[in-house]
Amino acid sequence: MGLFDKLRGELIDIIEWVDDSNHTLVWRFPRYQNEIKNGAQLIVRPGQMAVFVHRGELADAFGPGHYELKTDNLPLLSTLQGWKYGFNSPFRSEVYFVSTRQITDLKWGTPNPIMLRDADFGPIRLRAFGTYTLKAIDPKILLKELVGTDGNFETDEVAELLRSIINTAFADMIGQRKIAALDLAAHYRELSDDLKKMVCERIDDEYGLEVTQLFIVNVSLPEEVEKALDTRSSIGVMGDLNRFQQYQMGQAIGAAANNPAGGGAADGMGLGMGFAMAQRFMQMGGASAAPVAAAVGAPVAAPMSAPVPPPVPQVNWHVAINGQSQGPYSTDQLIQGARLGQVAPSTLVWTAGLDGWKQAAQVPQLAAAFQQVPPPPPPM
Repeated sequence: MGLFDKLRGELIDIIEWVDDSNHTLVWRFPRYQNEIKNGAQLIVRPGQMAVFVHRGELADAFGPGHYELKTDNLPLLSTLQGWKYGFNSPFRSEVYFVSTRQITDLKWGTPNPIMLRDADFGPIRLRAFGTYTLKAIDPKILLKELVGTDGNFETDEVAELLRSIINTAFADMIGQRKIAALDLAAHYRELSDDLKKMVCERIDDEYGLEVTQLFIVNVSLPEEVEKALDTRSSIGVMGDLNRFQQYQMGQAIGAAANNPAGGGAADGMGLGMGFAMAQRFMQMGGASAAPVAAAVGAPVAAPMSAPVPPPVPQVNWHVAINGQSQGPYSTDQLIQGARLGQVAPSTLVWTAGLDGWKQAAQVPQLAAAFQQVPPPPPPM
């Protein structure tokens, strides 16, 4: 720096802050050895305030406007400097510009779930997030409590503190209001206003800041709870669960029948689903279940009005399919499966009384079913 630049730097005659930052709260005007010229011009733009600090003590503050610095408009600084009848020489003082406009697009959120007792679900965990805007309302308190000697104070330096205050206030509010989790969405606006008031009460006088707007964007349940609610809602939309299960069984049987490339695995799956569907419809009972039960080889239940004969002891059979035991099935079910081609003569079966697994065609109770199967038709 040359001698002329040094002398010119010592005698500051224009003090201003051209703010081009969106998240700067406080900026200190740079000076060479803090020398300010007598009668210097101070320019404070809209959305700003200027605060003079002399030897660590807060002095005069200026709102938006154009000022000529002299004894008349620097009463506090004149007292600190000991000027009784004005001053004619440069003086040293720090000048801090404080942004008083709203800083938007600030976000908050609960880092950990909040444990609550809900009327519908019992103990649950809730998460919440949202946005807020911040504004400095008392520059002197802000400088004293948060800024100190920081020459460039950003919102990031106070964001963590504000998020902690918002999260604590949110937990207190939700615990006091005791609103059911499924009803929270209907109260977002009301809860946002109450939360803003609680936060402002904690920061206005202590830090010189104000949260001018605060919004709750979403309150969510844990992922597994949301999936359970989705399942519950789906069941409610389906209505009659029995009819839905019938439909699913019918679709599965049709898909297995239309997949000739499935081989033994597809045959076993078709046999298992056929027996399961037959048992399902037999549990339902009644004439409406008779055609379906007959189609899959299950015994048809007698009408409710007819006399019920004494039950015939059933023989429980197990079928080896793909190396696994399936069943138990009744004799009638296996016979019907043989007629439909789902049980082959070489299919291994077992029941109590046999000394081991036998081929179905070697068992007297089932052998007749394979003799009634017609031979393949002659070639064209």
